[in-house]
Amino acid sequence: MKEVLQHILPKDKVEQLLAIGQVKTLQKGDYFVRAGEIPKGFGFVKSGLFRYVYITPKGNEFTKGIIMEHDFISSYSAMTSNAPSHFFIEAMEDAEILVIPYPKWLLLFETDVFWVKFLLKSIEKGFSKKEKRERDLLLLNAETRYLDFLEEYPNIDKRINQTIIASYLGIQPESLSRIRKNMHT
Repeated sequence: MKEVLQHILPKDKVEQLLAIGQVKTLQKGDYFVRAGEIPKGFGFVKSGLFRYVYITPKGNEFTKGIIMEHDFISSYSAMTSNAPSHFFIEAMEDAEILVIPYPKWLLLFETDVFWVKFLLKSIEKGFSKKEKRERDLLLLNAETRYLDFLEEYPNIDKRINQTIIASYLGIQPESLSRIRKNMHT
């Protein structure tokens, strides 16, 4: 975990984060957060792949986001407001994460301005990604969204099933199959 964090944090900050966190492994299909639960912390993904997913009472799934290695996972607004999450965070592969308890994070955050700046950069990154996704869903056709998806997440189509990709793109699996078929002819 230490070596991965050193790519994004100064050495002394890595030690601070490791001191308050706990390494946890999840199996494919496990949930880091479940809808209806109040999240008590967030995670840093060392290995594995996650998705944010809404699941309706009828079992329909809508993939809100995909999180890869070396990024953070969180139901952030639920965590900060001590409210139940509206979505699940599901491991799509076996994964290893560093879990940071929110109360311990707040102590770090309140005592060191570095963490304030780090959080701001992380929120800006997340906001930009969310804004792009919304724009793409509203303005681009399904084929263009798929091509952009493959560019943003290289080789991910070999790691997750097409149903999840279709869900992320906001299309039916049959439409994705048709797009893929047309691309190969």
